[in-house]
Amino acid sequence: MPSELVRCPNCGQYAQRSLQTESGRLETECPHCDYLMILHAASGQVIEAYAPGLYP
Repeated sequence: MPSELVRCPNCGQYAQRSLQTESGRLETECPHCDYLMILHAASGQVIEAYAPGLYP
């Protein structure tokens, strides 16, 4: 499962993006704000998403 560090689209901190080659799922998750996005890599269809609001 190859993975890389990317910026979280929700909070801007570093998040981990990984590709599960056997299922074709692309997962992005941020440990700082609990952001989660799981996509089907080939079609771009969202399988699961969670983006909590940010509070000061």
